[in-house]
Amino acid sequence: MTPRVAPVYDASMSPVQVEEREGGVRVLTLDHPPANAENEELLADLGTALAAARTSDGVRAVVLTGAGKFFSGGFDLSAPRRDDDSGHLFRDLFRDTHLALLALPKPTVAMVNGHAIAGGLVLALACDYRLGVEGDYRLGLNEVAIGASYPRVAFEIVRLRLTHAHASELLLGATLYPADQALRLGVVDELLPPGAFAATALRRAARLGSFPREAYAHTKAALVAEAVAHVQAETSDEAARGAAVWTTAESRAARKAQRAKLGMR
Repeated sequence: MTPRVAPVYDASMSPVQVEEREGGVRVLTLDHPPANAENEELLADLGTALAAARTSDGVRAVVLTGAGKFFSGGFDLSAPRRDDDSGHLFRDLFRDTHLALLALPKPTVAMVNGHAIAGGLVLALACDYRLGVEGDYRLGLNEVAIGASYPRVAFEIVRLRLTHAHASELLLGATLYPADQALRLGVVDELLPPGAFAATALRRAARLGSFPREAYAHTKAALVAEAVAHVQAETSDEAARGAAVWTTAESRAARKAQRAKLGMR
């Protein structure tokens, strides 16, 4: 494996660790224990890290991974209930961060090191190329089972990356699958043994980053343009109708049951 170099900044300052690797590869590691769940701080810091990678001439490719046993567990169900204003701000932050990842004009590789659930799997799907490690962990899009609606940006990412049949199976079935189903479902491009996982992900990213950057950026922009346009065309009324799904009695009861199952209050 390529030797590590010093982090860009003290990882204790942020739930997103940043490291430089050979070949102009920048590794972003989600580090928000225990599940690398998506809250305002993580999404804001990820957005900042993506903006920095976008404008840095030295960054040729980005690898996104997670610390510990999770890539990301999705929305932070332990977060306090948001009021209308804070909920709106969170939805905007979620949209903008995922759009920044999806449309980053540089190669992005998801290094799925562990559980990738709900919004966590959407983050992986937002990357150009996805590698998973063989192991005992789960992947899936279980939002329907816990009474959550899909933000437009999440839905467009899923629709862009997966076949209709696999998207329907994941979205409507709301099942969490063992990692050995990831290739069948199309959520990863390769499933690798632990010993080769990190080195292969870094090598794949460096290869993509070695291509002429203008050609890569132009082609990628064309590939994601329709999904980006659909997200940007969403009206505030459409977003509000989606958000309202979270507030129904059944939806709140489903999330309460999920929190109890996970040992949360």
